[in-house]
Amino acid sequence: MIETPLSSARQGPKKVVLQVVRPTGIAPITLMFNPTEYSLQKSNNFAEIAIPGLETPPLQYIRGSAKKLTTELLLDTSDTLEDVRKRTDPLQKLMKINGELHAPPILRLVWDGEVFLGVVESLTINFVLFMPTGVPLRAKINLALIEYRTVEEQIAETPRHSPDVEKSHVVRRGDSLASVANLAYNDPTQWRVIAANNGIADPRRLTPGQTLQIPRLR
Repeated sequence: MIETPLSSARQGPKKVVLQVVRPTGIAPITLMFNPTEYSLQKSNNFAEIAIPGLETPPLQYIRGSAKKLTTELLLDTSDTLEDVRKRTDPLQKLMKINGELHAPPILRLVWDGEVFLGVVESLTINFVLFMPTGVPLRAKINLALIEYRTVEEQIAETPRHSPDVEKSHVVRRGDSLASVANLAYNDPTQWRVIAANNGIADPRRLTPGQTLQIPRLR
């Protein structure tokens, strides 16, 4: 059966759930109210290559930063007069180091499918409604998750080496032909191929800003 907006509405709203992926055996946290919005943020880091005489220096990609999700949640127990801290305590435990992982738990935020996989970067809880006795009944939650991806997953998804494709490399301070060969071919011993292709007699002398032509390996 194809789900339409109307049929989905008849089934009722699907609740946002925080599932603990690792370690296993921890009960998921179902939120009382769905957020009205959430934001995803992702940025890349670049280095400016200083070349004398150029007004705008060329950019060289360094690395990406982890994706982040931020959202505001609401917990309210004013209808039952239950202490809302019973609802916020499980969220605070997501910040604590797990003995099995030696790090905070890895979470999956699910809302009609997986939305985000990561760990809690920050958590702010504001209690805004109280009983005359001081028991809090309402809490506003600012939650920030930072992306979790293993090195193996990233290498599999984004091949970093293309030995059969010609390319170029702008030399940075600290570069060597071996390090460039390792980056281009995943094999530092192939530095002689780059040296020969660029007419480099002394492999120890590279000039920052110099552009090297990286030939394909045959």
